[in-house]
Amino acid sequence: MKLTSPQQLDRALASGPLLPVYLLSCDEPLTAGEAADALRVAARKQGYADREVYFFERTAPWDEILSSAQAMSLFSSRKIIELRMPGGKPGHGAKTLLEVIRAAGQDVLLLIVTEKLDFASQKAEWVGAAEKAGAWIDLPTVEAAKFPDWIRARAKRAGLQLDEEGVAVLAARTEGNLLAAHQEIQKLGLAGLTQAGAAEVLTSVSASSRFDVFKLGEALLAGDSPRALRILASLRSEGTEPTLILWAILQEMRNLWLKLVPGAPIPGVWSSNAAQVPQAMNRFRAAPSPRALFQRLAERAARTDRMIKGRMQGNPWDELTQLSLEFAGHRVLPLSRS
Repeated sequence: MKLTSPQQLDRALASGPLLPVYLLSCDEPLTAGEAADALRVAARKQGYADREVYFFERTAPWDEILSSAQAMSLFSSRKIIELRMPGGKPGHGAKTLLEVIRAAGQDVLLLIVTEKLDFASQKAEWVGAAEKAGAWIDLPTVEAAKFPDWIRARAKRAGLQLDEEGVAVLAARTEGNLLAAHQEIQKLGLAGLTQAGAAEVLTSVSASSRFDVFKLGEALLAGDSPRALRILASLRSEGTEPTLILWAILQEMRNLWLKLVPGAPIPGVWSSNAAQVPQAMNRFRAAPSPRALFQRLAERAARTDRMIKGRMQGNPWDELTQLSLEFAGHRVLPLSRS
């Protein structure tokens, strides 16, 4: 069984006994968290009193997980075994995961929580086995165009009526961050409001809608320079150190270079914005000389670093702006050789 919306999951949970296995894949923390909570609540109602949680990092205790799934006792209660597998790739434990899925049953409910699975992972044998034995809950990210509708529906569910300006302001200030929007709606409700417009939303919105450095990387990879500049301005106003911002930009640059020119992995280089990388790769490949473009970006980053350290005259924030614009695909002032 495959479920593709929270509403489908709610109906499935209300329709009868729980299935032995649930695979939950979603990139949105709020949506994934609420879906997992709904499963746990339903499980407790059906007698699953114990819960074991395994967080996957570099390795996983596969033998311990399998032993727990296969353990049978006349005296222990039913239990949930929850596997938190962010990348959706069990690696060398794939065969053991298949055994764990087969072992789930009347007294053991298996919940596997991952980020959105890529095409290759979707075809993995363990994914098919999980879907066959139970349900694959594959929840989408709310698209930017649908974010205002999501806010409107969420507010209504909380007993709050937002007018069109209020919805627009909240959508703009939270930038697609469902958790931040949810928190602001809760705050408006706790303030005793049942109706709210732009003025009330602006009064309420606070640090929960802050932009972080990883959102800047997301905007740069996507080539969204207006958004990148808004984020950069917000980070500056919040007192974020330019060193941290430069580090985040360099992380995206290095990761993108490794994608364009495959080679040995560089320790410590990663990106939290994998979905935007293909778009950036296409943009860089279309440049007259991708290597020359990277060279200019590297030189500009080095200039920024020297300005931050006081070894070169200039404003590092101005240089970060130029670096961001060029990374996002815009022509900027040529590098000064002074």
